[in-house]
Amino acid sequence: MSSWNPAAARTLRVETDDPGNGSGAVAVLTMDTPGKLNAMGREFWPELRDTLAHLASDGRTRAVIITGAGDRAFSAGGDIASFADLTDVVAKREFQQDCMRTFAAVEESPLPIIAAVNGFALGGGCELALACDVVVAAETATFGMPECAVGLVPGFGVLRAPAVIGRHWTKLMMFGGERVDADTALRIGLAQKVVPAAELMPAARALAGRFAAMAPLAVASGKNLVNRGVDRGEFDHSTAALTTLHATADAAEGIAAFLGKRAPRFEGR
Repeated sequence: MSSWNPAAARTLRVETDDPGNGSGAVAVLTMDTPGKLNAMGREFWPELRDTLAHLASDGRTRAVIITGAGDRAFSAGGDIASFADLTDVVAKREFQQDCMRTFAAVEESPLPIIAAVNGFALGGGCELALACDVVVAAETATFGMPECAVGLVPGFGVLRAPAVIGRHWTKLMMFGGERVDADTALRIGLAQKVVPAAELMPAARALAGRFAAMAPLAVASGKNLVNRGVDRGEFDHSTAALTTLHATADAAEGIAAFLGKRAPRFEGR
């Protein structure tokens, strides 16, 4: 097992396991801010893109696993405190575009990417799982898209979740803040495998090893063909909607209420 980190990395831990048996290497990317439940700050998004680009070009990596540090969370989503720092419309739009570029990088990577969900996958964490090719969940995993509670919507999840879990489950999770346990996630297609928590990484590694043993050009081509219906133009509509929502009084109230650990008082403006 070897490790690699880009010079500026602050939130990702990257380890590569090369079995040396003719199969390609498997890289494990760990979101590594467990004290914040692996919340995604602004530095996370370019770090993940850069890491995936490096792995796709290193000539030996054939599969990727993304997971979270600790046993409580895959990722609890975007770092809400960092949203409060977005003070003008240009910064809000650029932030949304940065997130979308990263989700696109996961979808467009020629490498098969497995989400090993080890706890809470909320907001951006749930969206990242949706961007991955396969989701392996621990029995303790919980999925949710609670952005409406802070006056926002899951910009990527609102585009991808309907194709994965259906429009009505997407609406229930968005409008009602419905949290989905691992068994329900398996039933509705949000997860493809559910295993005991202690078996999560062995199961993810075994699956990644199977992917890594396949012909890499065939895997890359197959992934591209499966995703051929993905419409990148939707990202512009989502970014515009989120930029508008970020500027509302309700979003400011939702973020302030979250940080103040109180119930928000929304007024529809």
